[in-house]
Amino acid sequence: MSFQSHFHRYARSFRRGLHVLAAPVKGDSGRGGLFIQAYRGFGSRNRLFLMGRVFRQPGFGASLREDRLRRDLIDLVRRLLRKPITGARVRVRYKDTDTIVETDRHGFFRVDMELGSMPSDVSWHEMELSLDKPSDDRASTSGEFFTPLSHARYGVISDIDDTVVYTGVANTAMMMWRLFAQGAESRVVFPGVPALYQAFHQGCEGREGNPLFYVSRGPWSIYEVLVEVFRRNRIPHGPILILREWGMKRGSLMPRRAKDHKLDSIRHLLEMYQDMRFVLVGDSGQRDPEIYSDVLREYPDRILGIYIRDVSNTPERSEAIAELAREARETGCDLILAADNVAMAEHAADQGLIDPGAVDAVREEQRRSGQEDD
Repeated sequence: MSFQSHFHRYARSFRRGLHVLAAPVKGDSGRGGLFIQAYRGFGSRNRLFLMGRVFRQPGFGASLREDRLRRDLIDLVRRLLRKPITGARVRVRYKDTDTIVETDRHGFFRVDMELGSMPSDVSWHEMELSLDKPSDDRASTSGEFFTPLSHARYGVISDIDDTVVYTGVANTAMMMWRLFAQGAESRVVFPGVPALYQAFHQGCEGREGNPLFYVSRGPWSIYEVLVEVFRRNRIPHGPILILREWGMKRGSLMPRRAKDHKLDSIRHLLEMYQDMRFVLVGDSGQRDPEIYSDVLREYPDRILGIYIRDVSNTPERSEAIAELAREARETGCDLILAADNVAMAEHAADQGLIDPGAVDAVREEQRRSGQEDD
């Protein structure tokens, strides 16, 4: 490839990446002032959970067209200069129910509210968010949350780093480079993940609409990048992201431990969807096997299977996970340490979790990836 071709390719990649990074501030059309950023939430027939953040961001560049490079550069600068608002009171309304939540010292707010009117049987629902204090009508916005369809048979809770994407989910620069600059040959998502997760979503009978939830140790600042990763790779459900809150604990100079975050998030989901059983997917590199085993001990009748991608490749780690697998079998649940997504798909098909025909789709994705490596 010539120098000119390389230059144009990286220029296009830079442009796409810049647009994604600048996206969080674009909702105000450049006016500046107070701004509510709501992340996608999830809910049940009677409960809603959503997170968001309140900022004050500078206002300049409104006269420039949204599709221009200069506008994206200016919006990126605005993102870097915006300040979180502490103690803001955010009103959240869905149909006939509303509640008021307050932002923490990093500007984050959490909505965990009981619903008066049940959501209709569609996947995505819209709610309204506005500022009560400081009051600013221009900051009003809408958010969306997901509810599983009534015919969903089970849910999937998946780790992201080293499970869906290669190591580096908390490194925005590395993720952007892989996603945009390296192009088709980049290794952002593990081979076979899109086909396997689509198979989980469709289920054994097809069109089951099984929900997928993704738990990450990354900060909320990479939210838009991960959304783009999932969209470009056709990974189901948009996605639903429950990312780690990096606010400081009282009396501590460190963020909450990743183990605490993941275990608390899974418990939250199991309590939210008390009539649903789950599949857990993770990797051997961190503590996913131990965390998922803890979940299985607490909810022995709620876990259909545990799939662990083997990324450690050490006999000691493999033996430790094998012991956890023996414990899991005593409860009637399989914990599978898998070399790749084909192995996961084959077991899931045997268990009636996915259509047996989907195994070939996973295998084909992996085969194509191997050819690209050659």
